Amino acid sequence: MKVLVIGPGGREHAIVRSLLADPNVSEVHAAPGNAGISALVPTYAIDANDPDAVAALAVKLTVDLVVVGPEAPLAAGVSDAVRTAGIPVFGPSKAAAQLEASKAFAKEVMAEAGVPTAMARVAGTAEEAADALDTFGAPYVVKDDGLAAGKGVVVTNNRDEALAHAQSCFDAGGAVVIEEFLDGPEVSVFVLCDGSNTVALSPAQDFKRIFDNDEGPNTGGMGAYTPLEWAPEGLVQEVIDRVAQPTVNQMAHRGTPFVGVLFVGLALTSRGTRVIEFNVRFGDPETQAVLARLKTPLGGLLMAGAKGELDKVQPLRWTKDTAVAVVVAAENYPDTPRTGDRIRGLKKVDALDGVHVIHAGTKLDGEGKVVSAGGRVLAVVALGTDLVEARERAYDGVELVQLDGSQFRTDIGGKAARGQIRVAAPGTPAASKAKA
Repeated sequence: MKVLVIGPGGREHAIVRSLLADPNVSEVHAAPGNAGISALVPTYAIDANDPDAVAALAVKLTVDLVVVGPEAPLAAGVSDAVRTAGIPVFGPSKAAAQLEASKAFAKEVMAEAGVPTAMARVAGTAEEAADALDTFGAPYVVKDDGLAAGKGVVVTNNRDEALAHAQSCFDAGGAVVIEEFLDGPEVSVFVLCDGSNTVALSPAQDFKRIFDNDEGPNTGGMGAYTPLEWAPEGLVQEVIDRVAQPTVNQMAHRGTPFVGVLFVGLALTSRGTRVIEFNVRFGDPETQAVLARLKTPLGGLLMAGAKGELDKVQPLRWTKDTAVAVVVAAENYPDTPRTGDRIRGLKKVDALDGVHVIHAGTKLDGEGKVVSAGGRVLAVVALGTDLVEARERAYDGVELVQLDGSQFRTDIGGKAARGQIRVAAPGTPAASKAKA
C-alpha cells in the first residue's frame, strides 16, 4: 500500500520509520515533513492545516491511506476532506477531534460515558475562575479549553499565577477548564480506534516540564519511556473497559464515530485511575518510544483502523526491550526558541548500538545542512535490555548532539530505573506525585 503521512514533527518521523519497516507498505510520502523525514521519503511543501490541499495531494499521489499526525489538521477537518475524496484516513473527523480541541466538550463526553476523571468546572470570566479555584483549592489546575500544543496547562500553588493564566486565555477569546488536582504518577496510553473497536498500545510515561525534577513551565514533552514495569497489572484492560470503549461507544451514539488514536492521559491516584485529558492523535514524544518497540507492522494496523476492521487484527507483538526517548530542545524553549543553528553529530548518534535520532524541529538550509527550526529539535531514542541500559544509551547519544544553546532533561525515566515510583492502592495515602 501507498501511505501519505501528514505533519512536520518527531511523531511523524517515528510513524514514517515504522511504516517503512512494514513489508506491506510499498511507498511512504509525507507533507510537509522535516529534514529527517525528507532523508527517507518524498516530502511536499503544503499547508498541513488546509483540508483541500491535503486531499488534493492524496488524490494526486493515488495513496491508499492517509495518516494525520498533529491535532491542528484534525481540528481543521483534514480527515473529512480526505474521506470525501474517497481515500481511507487514520484520524478523527473535525467533529470527533473536539475531544482534544475542547476540554469542556471532552468533559461532557466523559460524563455521559461514565469515564472516571477529575471534577472540573468551565470558566469564562475572572469571577468564575476565582470561584472555581477556591472550590477545588491548591494545587490549582487551569487548562486552556482549546488547542495549545501541550503547553496550555498551568499547575501551581500560586493562586495569582493560576488566575493570570486564566485571564490570558480569556484575553485570547477563550475559556478555561479548572480541575481538582490529581495525585499519583501519570501514564499515557494510545488506543487505536475504528469507530467501534479499540486496541491499546503499550503504556508510556512522558515528562512535560522543561527542567529536571518536574520544574519550570510545561512543554510539549521532554522525553518518555516504555514499558512501565511499575504500572498495576491489568491497567491496559481497565483503560479499555472503563475509558476507551465507553468513549468510543458514546461518540458513535452521538453520530460522530471516533476513528484514529484516542490518547488517554491518566493519573494513577490514591482514589483509583482517573483521566487527566484526551488527545486525538499519537502523543509526542511517547510515540517515538512506543513505536520503537512495536513489532506488529504499523501500516496494517492503521489501515484496519481506517476501515473499521480492528476486530480482525491479531494480538500486538512487542520487543522485550525498553525504549527511552530524550528530547533535545532549542535555547529559550518553550518561550521563543532560537532557530537556524547547525546541528552536528547526528551520524555519530545513529551509529551507536540500539540508538537512532528522530527529527522534530529541523530543516535543511541553503547548503543542504540540517539546522534547527523549532522548539523541540530532535529526540534521541534508544532500546536496551532494561530501563537502565536504555537510559545509558539514550544519554550517550544526547551527548554527541552538537547544537548551540540546546537543553535537555537528565532525569527521563530516572526514578523508575531506581525503583522509586509507587502506585498507591485506592484508599491509601497518595503515591509519588513526581515523575522522573
